[in-house]
Amino acid sequence: MNEPAGLAEWIIDQVSDALIYADRNGNIRRWNPAAAALFGFSAAEALGRNLDLIIPEHLREAHWAGFNSAMERGQLKLGGRPTLTRGLHKTGRKLYVEMTFALVTDTAGNAEGAVAMARDVTERTEKERAARKAAQA
Repeated sequence: MNEPAGLAEWIIDQVSDALIYADRNGNIRRWNPAAAALFGFSAAEALGRNLDLIIPEHLREAHWAGFNSAMERGQLKLGGRPTLTRGLHKTGRKLYVEMTFALVTDTAGNAEGAVAMARDVTERTEKERAARKAAQA
C-alpha cells in the first residue's frame, strides 16, 4: 500500500492531542497545532526552546532526572502508561495534563529523544478534587 507523501505530517498536524517531540537534550523539535492550543505557545515560539517552557518550576528537577535517565538507559519508567501531571500555559496558568511518553530511537536502538502526547484534563481533575473534598466535609 502506497501512502501519500506527507501522511505522517498530516496526522501529526491534525491529531486532537498535543504532540511534542524533544531531542535528547530536551529541546523542542516538533510542536503540533494541538500543543499550541493547549500550552498557548505557537510553534515559532516553542521550537528550539527547552522543555522548561511548559514545565512548572517545582517539577523541573524531577522531570529532568527522569528524562535524563530515560535517555541514558533507553527505557521509560512509566512504560508508556498515561500519567497525570502539571503543565504550564504561556499565561503562567498551571494546567492538569494527562500525558503519555515514548522514546524515539535510531536504527541501533539509541535514544534520540522523546515524544509526548498530552491532553488537558484540568476541568475534570478540579471537579474530581472538589467532589472528594465535599465528601470529606
